[in-house]
Amino acid sequence: MVEHILQVLQKIEREYDVKILYACESGSRAWGFPDEESDYDVRFIYVHKKDWYLSIDQKRDVLEVPKHDKLSIQVDKLLDLNGWELTKALRLFRKSNPPLLEWLHSDIVYFQESSAFNKMKELESQIFSPKSGIHHYIKMAKGNYRDYLHRKEVKIKRYFNIFRPLLAAKWIEKHHAFPPIKFTQLLDDILSTSEIKIVLEDIIKLKMAGEVLDPIPRKEMLNPFIESEMEQLEQYVKEVSEKKDNPTEQLNQLFRETLDEVWW
Repeated sequence: MVEHILQVLQKIEREYDVKILYACESGSRAWGFPDEESDYDVRFIYVHKKDWYLSIDQKRDVLEVPKHDKLSIQVDKLLDLNGWELTKALRLFRKSNPPLLEWLHSDIVYFQESSAFNKMKELESQIFSPKSGIHHYIKMAKGNYRDYLHRKEVKIKRYFNIFRPLLAAKWIEKHHAFPPIKFTQLLDDILSTSEIKIVLEDIIKLKMAGEVLDPIPRKEMLNPFIESEMEQLEQYVKEVSEKKDNPTEQLNQLFRETLDEVWW
């Protein structure tokens, strides 16, 4: 599949006249517990040629293959690619956007070219907002909890949709840094040796055995834990204050340097 992913990325470059700077895995494969039916959720950052930016009209700044943007080759049905144009990515980076930061922290990197990625990583400590990160992950956990965990039976994947953002928010509270992507790393650090961890490890085994879509009886002990942790995090984030310098000029310079480097 990796060879196919690289082939598709090369086709995107040729057929959309762009240069891909960075491509990674962002879904359950990056989280560390894929099953046979898991999609390959490839996320990438790309840059157009200089003339594309010299326009009075705003242009589309995403590529979604094969959902909305087609290629001349057949794309594997398990493959989903979504790319953000560099200026869009940098504007989101300036806001400490958690999905973008997850891309930058992925352990599965399919492609990296130019120095843009390393420069963004160097700036991350100046830009990362614990408050923004916790808000994002609490909102995600609460939405999934409300939608799924009040049923008598719950699909296995739903537990990950709740616990991954919940543990990510707890990591930020504890370390004041962006959380790792691997679910087991969050689990080991935040829950240590608790009963909750044992239950979640059993659920991970079911997930990796391919029972991701099979509903299981709701784990009653998890609901009070989730509610308590979300309430505590919501109170904590209200008290977080932060003041950061505006990084816009640094990001403008990063963009200009990348254009010169890629399209010399």
